[in-house]
Amino acid sequence: MTAVVHSASPVPWHLLPDQSSVGANGQLLIGGCDTLELAAEFGTPLFVYDEQHLRSRCREAVAAFGRHATYASKAFLCTAMARLAHEEGMSIDVATGGELHVALAAGVPAGHLVMHGNNKSSHELAMALDAGVGRIVVDSDAELDRIEALVAAGAGAPAILLRVTPGVEAHTHEFISTGQDDSKFGFTVSTGAATNAVERAMASDAVHLVGIHAHIGSQVFRAESFAEALTVLGAFAAPYGLPDLVIGGGLGVAYVEGEEAPTISQWARILTDSATAAGITATLGIEPGRSIVASAAVTLYTVGTVKELPDIRTYVSVDGGMSDNPRPVLYGSGYEAFLPRAVAAPRPLPVRIVGKHCESGDILVRDGRLPADFSVGDVLATPVTGAYGHSMGSNYNKVLRPPVVFCVGGDARLVVRRETYDDLLLTDLGLQP
Repeated sequence: MTAVVHSASPVPWHLLPDQSSVGANGQLLIGGCDTLELAAEFGTPLFVYDEQHLRSRCREAVAAFGRHATYASKAFLCTAMARLAHEEGMSIDVATGGELHVALAAGVPAGHLVMHGNNKSSHELAMALDAGVGRIVVDSDAELDRIEALVAAGAGAPAILLRVTPGVEAHTHEFISTGQDDSKFGFTVSTGAATNAVERAMASDAVHLVGIHAHIGSQVFRAESFAEALTVLGAFAAPYGLPDLVIGGGLGVAYVEGEEAPTISQWARILTDSATAAGITATLGIEPGRSIVASAAVTLYTVGTVKELPDIRTYVSVDGGMSDNPRPVLYGSGYEAFLPRAVAAPRPLPVRIVGKHCESGDILVRDGRLPADFSVGDVLATPVTGAYGHSMGSNYNKVLRPPVVFCVGGDARLVVRRETYDDLLLTDLGLQP
């Protein structure tokens, strides 16, 4: 679990989106838009993104790696986000047929897409081959079998990268650590499986092997982990002379007071320096997701219930919860909280912020702090919710998933509408006679 520094200070400013400012009445503005007015117009819960922040992070990645900077869409995907990343020069990685469908619907050229996934079905692979995706990251021998069958049936032979597991511990939560030998992802270097996969792919007429791919995990702060992975990958890939080497993503971001993380530019320098030191001559690629979108957004809620339990704690219930941010439940992730009406106010009161779901574990902020004058009806915000909130959201308890707005230059653009109760019935066929 992330440790939260217990402080009565205002919410740390560096956790807010780039284009955040304080309005005339002390309220938070994002991209020139009043967050309290957004809550009134669109309702809560509500994801509010700083569009300029998103574009800035995309440009930062592209400045370092060009089109080899690939946005990991699993972090946050809708057609507006896919189009934005493409406009700023990023390729986009998609891990399922659904993500592929959304990216194509956004108008992203298939050649700028990279298809991921540890268990791609024949149908998903056929979708990717029919669309003409730029790269497929192959994860298993079974996947090579499927591709060879599709090509034998008339599909075009795709360009592929092989995903390998370099045996590097990323020092992150076990559920988001992927580079160690004990992983469901990729071909393991230490067992010889990766070597066998390269030899098979190079001998196959059904694929064009263009590179090696690895991803050591998510929310990684330790730069040495990336350097270690590159050392292993460089030694493994060198004999084959392949043009591309992709190190994946995983750069951590700060979520709570006291945390700091490298910028994308700093991370890029670490990677390029490490690649040079390892003697790697292949073109290096990255796949940032969280570091592009996480701190670009806040989630707005409305306080509905306050329960003060003397000598125990104060529970603050809001109108969302694990359905719009499951990370605290899944990983014990820490978050901050504040009142957008008084963004610079001290927060002396310790609280536990919980959702509305029928689960005792429905906790959004385990060790939160708020101004002492907060009350039922207040709009409450959690920052750094731009990654893995909307994308991992659910309809648990048949709660409606929140809308998403992009804010820039004082204009708030609705890019994902709030679900309706009728939406919950779209796939429900009922009892058939």
